[in-house]
Amino acid sequence: MPKFAANLTMMYTEHAFLDRFAAAARDGFKGVEFMFPYDFAAGEIKQRLVDNGLELALFNGPPGNVEANERGLASLPGREEEFKAGIAQALEYAAVLGNKRLHVMAGLLPAGADRARHRETYVKNIAHAAAAAKPLGVTVVIEPINTRDIPGFFLNRQDEAHAACRETGADNAKVQMDFYHCQIVEGDITRTYERFQAGVGHVQIAGVPDRHEPDLGEVNYPHIFDLLDRTGYAGWVGCEYRPRAGTSEGLGWFRRLAK
Repeated sequence: MPKFAANLTMMYTEHAFLDRFAAAARDGFKGVEFMFPYDFAAGEIKQRLVDNGLELALFNGPPGNVEANERGLASLPGREEEFKAGIAQALEYAAVLGNKRLHVMAGLLPAGADRARHRETYVKNIAHAAAAAKPLGVTVVIEPINTRDIPGFFLNRQDEAHAACRETGADNAKVQMDFYHCQIVEGDITRTYERFQAGVGHVQIAGVPDRHEPDLGEVNYPHIFDLLDRTGYAGWVGCEYRPRAGTSEGLGWFRRLAK
């Protein structure tokens, strides 16, 4: 059975953020992930991990100006210095929190923008992030995201993401494969995973189309979990979904697997 990490940004929202760690541990999770830690001191989050016997699987680098709906800076020409400062901040947190995966968001492609220029910036920035992360043993992961959830997001397809990682020349630049996004954009998720598995650095799941628990919808997740086991995936599987009702009440799928 894969190792499941509760996504504390989307799950357990009935609790304050710092109380979500204990709630996840009570439900049997051994790992957690979340989007952004920067509203809290790294030591405060670390203590919640230690107190609850949890491992941190992943968090995101700074997204830019959230109030302006920015979704990352990596592909934005002219924002390179701000991007580098954000990576430095993220790695300061990673050094304290002990996670070995950092998700770096691509950002939005403005209407009419020169995609080739943005891509050149993107590859250079990911290469910089990977180089900065390597001394800490951290892998940088990039994620294709569907444009239904985030209209205009720069990176949408698995092949695009893996090509960008290869071009960085960094062995610690990998792809975060979210089966939810991949199903919406591409489908054929079994063969897509098999094709690119060597370059997959993190996996996430959610039901399709509504992004609820992975026990309802068009993706056969028991098959996906078997696929991950069969192919030797040893990393965490992030549960990045919005519970239909209470988080604990919707964990029947997890409890069945944990038996």
